[in-house]
Amino acid sequence: MAMLVVRRTSGSKHVAQRSPQSELGHSDQQGQGEKEKQDKGNLPTERLAHKSCNTGKGSNAPVVPWPDHLIVVDPAPIIAAAERLERKGGREAMARCPTRQDADAVAEWLVDRLSRLSPGLEVKTEIASTGGQHLVSLRAS
Repeated sequence: MAMLVVRRTSGSKHVAQRSPQSELGHSDQQGQGEKEKQDKGNLPTERLAHKSCNTGKGSNAPVVPWPDHLIVVDPAPIIAAAERLERKGGREAMARCPTRQDADAVAEWLVDRLSRLSPGLEVKTEIASTGGQHLVSLRAS
């Protein structure tokens, strides 16, 4: 019974040699190859206990969507703006609109939305004509 043992030498070449125990019968090393070390350079930087914990499903902030029928450019996040107005007061620019009618509709919708989102917060809307567009802002009163 002839048995060849493959041994790894320096580099990536494999050398086949006849085993000295090939005539003696069963070898303890038969079927056991050298294991290559795992490449640790490709491990993720952040590792949590469970695979499902890495999805980040709960880490997204809630969002109040702007309705499709309103024509707005650069809409501001409504919840963050409401929280800042409650905490600091002042004025928040909410969106730009191409026409005055669109700006009036956006202002009316924002006041209604904020009255339900933050009932204790009283806001007034301001519409400023700037550069051919209309800027809709909220001011805490």
